[in-house]
Amino acid sequence: MAAPSVSITPLPPGSRIGILGGGQLGRMTALAAARLGYRCHVFCPGEDEPALQVVPARTIAPYDDPAALDRFAAAIDVATFEFENIPAASVERLQGRVPVRPGWRALHLTQNRLREKDFLRSIGVGTADYREVTDSAALARAVGEIGRPAILKSAMFGYDGKGQVAIRPETDLDEAWHAMGAALGILESFVDFAAEISVIVARGLDGGIAAYDPVENRHVNHILDTTTAPARIEARLLAEAATMARHIAESLELVGLVAVEMFVTKEERLLVNELAPRPHNSGHWTIDACATSQFEQLVRAICGLPLGATERHADAVMTNLIGDAVNDWHKFLAEPGARLHLYGKAQARPGRKMGHVTRLSPRR
Repeated sequence: MAAPSVSITPLPPGSRIGILGGGQLGRMTALAAARLGYRCHVFCPGEDEPALQVVPARTIAPYDDPAALDRFAAAIDVATFEFENIPAASVERLQGRVPVRPGWRALHLTQNRLREKDFLRSIGVGTADYREVTDSAALARAVGEIGRPAILKSAMFGYDGKGQVAIRPETDLDEAWHAMGAALGILESFVDFAAEISVIVARGLDGGIAAYDPVENRHVNHILDTTTAPARIEARLLAEAATMARHIAESLELVGLVAVEMFVTKEERLLVNELAPRPHNSGHWTIDACATSQFEQLVRAICGLPLGATERHADAVMTNLIGDAVNDWHKFLAEPGARLHLYGKAQARPGRKMGHVTRLSPRR
C-alpha cells in the first residue's frame, strides 16, 4: 500500500455521513459506518428503501431538488453515493457545501460509457473497440467499421443488461436502435473472453492505495450470479489486473472506492469493460473473507481514516439471491458455514437482488 506522508485530520466518530441512494449498497455502507461510530443520513426519493431501515436520519426528495440538497448538506459532514444514476449537477451543488467523496469528476466520467472509454484510452488502458452512435444511420456506419457481432449500449443509465442490444449477423439495425431506447449510444466490438474479472481498489484522502484480490464473476441474464475469490487465472494476470486497477484509481484521483470490471481474452489480454466509483456487487465477499470489508473501506477512505487490510483470510464464493431464490433463506441459515445477507426488500421480483450468501473455504 502506497501511503504518502500527508497531514490528514480524520472525521471523528459521531460525525455524520450522507449517502446519496437508498439501496442495499447504502444499507451495507451504513452498517459498516455504525460499527466505527458514525451516523448516516440517507438521501433518496423513495420511502421504502433498504438503507432507510438502518439509519437514524433521512431526506426523502428527488435527487435534483435544490432545497432538499441544501438541507442535506447542512446536516452532514461528508457525502458519498451508492450508485451512479444521480444527476452530476446535484453532486456538483453538494460539493460547494460539503465534501463529496468521490466527487463530481468521478461521477461525470463513469456515468457515461463514452466518456468512460475515452478516459481509459487517454491513460493507456485497453478497452474493446467502440464508436459513438447517435441514430440508426450512425449505427450502420459504426457496424460497418467494427463489424458483427457487436453490442449496442445506451451511453447512460444502463445496468444489469438494461439498454443493451446484441448486434448479430441477422440483426435489423433500425430495430436495434429503437430497442436500445436512448438518444445516445455506444457500439462496442464483441469480446470473445475466457473470463470476466473485477478488482476493487480504495484510495484514501492521503493518496494511499489498497486493492482487493481480483475476483472472477459469472453472469446469468446479464446479472451477476456468482463471484469467486480469488479469480482462477494465471498469477501474471492477477498481478496485471491489480496494477491496472491501481493506475485507474490514481488517475481518477478519487477518494473512496472504484470497481474495475475487466475481460480476460482468450489471448490472455486484459480489457476494461466498466468502472463503478462505489461499492460493488462483486465485492460483497469481502464482508466475510477480509479483515476490512469494501464498505468499511469506503467509510475509512471518505472519513480520512487509515485504509484497512485487504488480504483475504479465506477463499470465497458469493452467490446473489435473485428474485424468488431468496425464499430459500432458511436453508442457507441451516447450512454450516454459509453466511446469509438479506437486504430487507419486501417484494421479490424477477431480476431483483434480494440478498446474497457467501461460502468460505481454506485459502489456497
